[in-house]
Amino acid sequence: MSLGAIPGTGPNTSPLPVIRKSKKKTMADLPTGRTLVMGILNVTEDSFSDGGKYLSTDAAIDQGLKLLYSGADIIDVGGESTRPGAKDVDPALEQERIIPVIEALVKAGAVISVDTMHVSTARAAIEAGAHIINDVSGLTYEQGMPELIAETGVPYVLMHRRGTAQNMVAEANYQDVVAEVIGELRGLRDEFVAKGVAPEQIIIDPGLGFAKDAEHNWALLANVPAMEELGHRVLIGTSRKRFLGELLAEGSKSRAPLERDAATVATTVLGARDKVWAVRVHDVAGSRDAIEVVQAYGSH
Repeated sequence: MSLGAIPGTGPNTSPLPVIRKSKKKTMADLPTGRTLVMGILNVTEDSFSDGGKYLSTDAAIDQGLKLLYSGADIIDVGGESTRPGAKDVDPALEQERIIPVIEALVKAGAVISVDTMHVSTARAAIEAGAHIINDVSGLTYEQGMPELIAETGVPYVLMHRRGTAQNMVAEANYQDVVAEVIGELRGLRDEFVAKGVAPEQIIIDPGLGFAKDAEHNWALLANVPAMEELGHRVLIGTSRKRFLGELLAEGSKSRAPLERDAATVATTVLGARDKVWAVRVHDVAGSRDAIEVVQAYGSH
């Protein structure tokens, strides 16, 4: 029996998630004193690592429960791929994919982040019990998003990105990537605050891989303390990304996404050492173990 499912009742049935009702959690229930682990749940058909694997509601809930029981502090649920070149998803379809999953996982006692760029989806997700909005739209955020975040008071991940999924690769042009990303994040932050968002609601994400090449990503990873000087919590997302595959390439062949988890764990160690608020990963157990090691090392 899987952690989150039991067999169906006939030869043509698939495992069905069984939700064990638990105490609903809030942000105040999250651990303090260590880097948190945000587990990735892609309810999508075309995400670069596991697109299509958890597209059905049952499969997504089951995977979400597995992430929870593996030690995820937060589960980040997304219904639209944001990889370079990804197709846009209509918000109605996005909501159809993720709202039942959010409701089930909240019932099971999970803290839920929702990976969306759409105001209507963010509102529906909050109404379904989501705790955090994780918006990767960057400089192209949707009109009305600051007002929604101010109205609801939920934490908001403000990520750096230039352009859209279709053209952001061409936007990876910087003279000083660290200074420019921090400056553009500061400007975005100021726009949200001016529209009523409390500074303490804002979580900063430098947007590794979003309008960034490998060298840009490494420079940003090496300068997390400079980002923390903005005065906000910092989220880092490196999991299985292309720059890790390029680093581990054999000849001209990049390491496959599913073979990048060990490298991702190494970046979790770097982030935990710099005391980032959270890391966003596919392999929850590996990052939780890595953070425990950093904690133990730092106490001696």
